[in-house]
Amino acid sequence: MSTALESALLPVYPPVPVTFVDGDGVWLTDADGRRYLDFAAGIAVVGLGHRHPAPLAAAKAQLDRLWHVSNLYGTEPAAALAGRLSERFAAGASGLGAHAFFCNSGAEANEAALKYARKATGKPGVIALEQSFHGRTTGALAVTGQPGKRAGFEPLLPGPRFAVPNDVDSLHAAASDDVGLILLEPVLGEGGVIPLDPAFVAAAAALAAELGALLAFDEVQTGVGRTGTFFAWEGLGVRPHLVTLAKGLANGLPIGCLLVADDAPAGFAVGDHASTFGGNPVVCAAAAAVCDTIDETLLANVRANGKRLADGLGSLPGVVEVRGSGLLVGAELTGPAAPIVAAALEAGLVCLTSGANVLRLAPPLVASAEDVDRALAILTEVTV
Repeated sequence: MSTALESALLPVYPPVPVTFVDGDGVWLTDADGRRYLDFAAGIAVVGLGHRHPAPLAAAKAQLDRLWHVSNLYGTEPAAALAGRLSERFAAGASGLGAHAFFCNSGAEANEAALKYARKATGKPGVIALEQSFHGRTTGALAVTGQPGKRAGFEPLLPGPRFAVPNDVDSLHAAASDDVGLILLEPVLGEGGVIPLDPAFVAAAAALAAELGALLAFDEVQTGVGRTGTFFAWEGLGVRPHLVTLAKGLANGLPIGCLLVADDAPAGFAVGDHASTFGGNPVVCAAAAAVCDTIDETLLANVRANGKRLADGLGSLPGVVEVRGSGLLVGAELTGPAAPIVAAALEAGLVCLTSGANVLRLAPPLVASAEDVDRALAILTEVTV
């Protein structure tokens, strides 16, 4: 991006260190023609890699047919995607399906979940987790457990309470009769890459039942194969009432989704919620192709190479702990992570931070063992 163009953008992001102009698989190319190994995937978005043929072909074909008609009318891609997601939900929930609401982002999906729970239960209270991240719109920000992100925008939605991740006593201390929603990330992606323990999730499900609340999993970052199962909740042994998706669902095209389990209490009625661009035919066509592509072979690759990546990170100097699930991996460092990310970029590897001292890696799900080893070699070079 030129300096003139960059100056026309509202300055809500740091100065860009590089401008990318092309992508292919796990590789990015900058404006000077230099290639980079992409272990960020657009912050866990480009799950099938750049320009994957399946969503690319589906989106191109739909562009030649129909772009938009609004949700006052039906479209084949939106119906097809909803059906595929219901089938995936049923596969992990002993045959119980789900209904979908489509929007444009993870924050919007979480806003829909907040509204749905309020309408279904009649109760405004929300329990979320410290260090969690659910989006930057006012409702989603209110239930984000990072005070620094809320500062400057308060007062926000009243009523959220925050428990400590994996601390059951803290979870129960946050409970009250007005709680209508317990909102959890199976892995806290922006808060340090912290996986939730199955016992903690089970306690949250039991507490939701006791309070008459809904249990929601924010799978914006963990869903669509990222952790080695299509939904992260499949590996936790607890089926939620609500699931939110976004990021990897359309491999880079903007989409969000609220899934409501078929046995969840009734919530929305006609007119209660909407999204002008939600269910866009082009985006839904790409997302349906993504769902078709994420098969057991690919998920096995995610699990195997996630372990390979975690094992390799554990041997790097300055690494205190490695945690995560599948190809969402964090390495807690003895010092700040940002200098490592900057040095890695200079050496040809794109990666992320998660908090001040956690290095986060979320490569495309199609990354090979050789790609993992190449990334580890670069990180070894910049950390020695």
